[in-house]
Amino acid sequence: MGLDVKSRSDTAWVSHTVKALKKISDLRALIRHAESAARGYEIYRTSSFNDEFQAVHAQIAPALADLKRGLRGNPDQIALLESTEPLVLRRVDIAAQAMRLRTANDGDGIAALQSKGEGRSLMDTVMGNLDRLSSGEERLLSARSQDSRRTGIVLLGIDVAGALVILLLVVMVMRESQRATVQLQSSLEQTQAAKEALEAAVAERTEHLVTAHDELRLSVNVLQSTFRSMAEAVLVIDSDGTVLLSNPAAERMLLHRTGMSLGNLRVLSDVFHGDGVTPLNPDELPSARVLRGDEFEDLEMIVRPHSGNGTRHLMISGRPMRDGQGNISGAVLVYHDATASRETERQLYQSQKLDSIGKLTGGVAHDFNNMLTVISGNTETLVAGLKDQPELQRTARLIDDAAARCADLIQHLLAFARKQPLQPRDVEINAAITDIAKLLRPTLGEQIQIETVLEQGPMTSHIDPSRLTNAVLNMAINARDAMPNGGKLLLETHHVVLDEAYAQANADVTPGPYVMLAVSDTGTGMPQSVQDNAFEPFFTTKEVGKGSGLGLSMVYGFVKQSGGHIKIYSEEGHGTTIKLYLPPGQGAVETASAIAPQAEGGAETIFVVEDDNLVRTFVTAQLQSLGYKTVAAADSKAALELIDAGQAFDLLFTDVVIPGGMSGRELADEVAKRRPGVKVLYTSGYTDNAIVHHGKLDDGVMLLTKPYRRNQLAEMIRKALSASPAPPPPA
Repeated sequence: MGLDVKSRSDTAWVSHTVKALKKISDLRALIRHAESAARGYEIYRTSSFNDEFQAVHAQIAPALADLKRGLRGNPDQIALLESTEPLVLRRVDIAAQAMRLRTANDGDGIAALQSKGEGRSLMDTVMGNLDRLSSGEERLLSARSQDSRRTGIVLLGIDVAGALVILLLVVMVMRESQRATVQLQSSLEQTQAAKEALEAAVAERTEHLVTAHDELRLSVNVLQSTFRSMAEAVLVIDSDGTVLLSNPAAERMLLHRTGMSLGNLRVLSDVFHGDGVTPLNPDELPSARVLRGDEFEDLEMIVRPHSGNGTRHLMISGRPMRDGQGNISGAVLVYHDATASRETERQLYQSQKLDSIGKLTGGVAHDFNNMLTVISGNTETLVAGLKDQPELQRTARLIDDAAARCADLIQHLLAFARKQPLQPRDVEINAAITDIAKLLRPTLGEQIQIETVLEQGPMTSHIDPSRLTNAVLNMAINARDAMPNGGKLLLETHHVVLDEAYAQANADVTPGPYVMLAVSDTGTGMPQSVQDNAFEPFFTTKEVGKGSGLGLSMVYGFVKQSGGHIKIYSEEGHGTTIKLYLPPGQGAVETASAIAPQAEGGAETIFVVEDDNLVRTFVTAQLQSLGYKTVAAADSKAALELIDAGQAFDLLFTDVVIPGGMSGRELADEVAKRRPGVKVLYTSGYTDNAIVHHGKLDDGVMLLTKPYRRNQLAEMIRKALSASPAPPPPA
């Protein structure tokens, strides 16, 4: 009976061991299944792999618990399983973390996770521990199977001996022996079935390994393709600074290839900090820092190759690589070429700086022109009244000339500030350039050869022709000064289209068609530092007294106010080209209408609205000397009160910028509501946006720009009185 009980126990333990082997195999398959699903998601990014991973992930913990129950009674196996369980869970968590980083497109996080190599190490350890568990259970299975067979043999011997000794119990013993044999056969059959299941599991594992190998090969191909197609330059270096691996972008951008030494390449270029001035010491270079263990992002560095190739503005990120003992074995450096973006930032800063200077210039122009109006008008009267005193008249003329120069200076500043009232029309550029070239020949002298290359066909631009002439004249004079020993001045015209790529590189450009006017010389050229400041007012490289520094600033303001674009191309010793991109024409070419001569004075009543007391006194005196009757007001409020009181007048002559709660334009609109058909003449030294929009005078607006002379005042008053009544203001 004791042996029978032992036989049953042996059979049960054999069955238990077979089940434990199957549970180990199932756990191994689940872990492999989870890893395969994670790899599939990293490669294909499909939700089906994610769902498959989550389903398998949910089964692993119960499988571990079930296996732990199956190994009860074997302390060594339990201890091995308990040491393996956290490794399994950690490996699955790493796979889940990699999937989350891949979903978030966190390339740095994935790189950091992969650089640790923890997942592969854990997987190897887990599989090794599971193999040890399987080996232990297989040894137990073999021992328990042998023990069971021995017990059966002993039972059979006892049965035979019992038959000889106790004949009466032969039947019972044989029956019991038969039953035990059947049970043993059943156990053997179960063992065979378990063996077949184990073989199937091994075959399935082999299939998974083959699939995982194929997936790994595909992943390597994808990573290699990605590495080679990256726009950023990537270098992998060893601890000596030798390039172990480089992508095509590194070869294009840095001229670095596998096998080169960064230490040797250092002598081929000058390297600076992001300011472009402070040199980088050898121990501050990215390769030196990263090999010391530093980790950094977006380290700015400017490289100027000795070969003469263009300066590069680079943004570098670096990470050291460490071996199993934590020692630095190399590093990875990623270089981003920020040259184009930094140039765009520089251009935007330059444009903003010029705009700020322009706002300041426009702000002071109003008061200066008010004062110059009084000065120039009174000196003109003084010159006329001193005919019998030549010495005093000469002094008065000097004052008058100085006032005229001040007026020109303010006009140039307003041109730069884009606050001059333009009167654009469609102009045939080729014809205009031909006329300007004729004007330039006596101005530039015989040492300068003038040539024109004009694109055939219509070449119409919507531009103020007089300002265009002044702009070309200023550029030609600058070109002449850059060619002291003579040279060639070339005027070119072309139809061009500035595309989106050009607009992105030049922040103030609107993509579209333009008429390009280029003025080129064969002079001394400009260094980059001069080009960067060429459009600033009062910036000049000429000797004191030989230039005001307002020529190019005036051209810049005129082109910008006209809706165009200006660009300087220059190289020291090889000349300069300034390209004006002018807005295309809007219709038929207009011809300037001749101004009919006007009478000097009249007997009408002029309503003068001027806030500056000196200017108001001067204007009313001048108008009265021309025979006109005058009514004056210092602001819009006083003017409206006089008009509401019934004051009669024939022409409203108002400054644009006046106090009293409204501008001169708003005052004129209010007066037009009370006196339909009123005639208006505006005056201003700084128009702001009241009567000038998009760089040109509003339609139907007449403007007398300060400072003005007596004859200009008389002419514009007569012209305004003879003009058609102003249309009523919009409701």
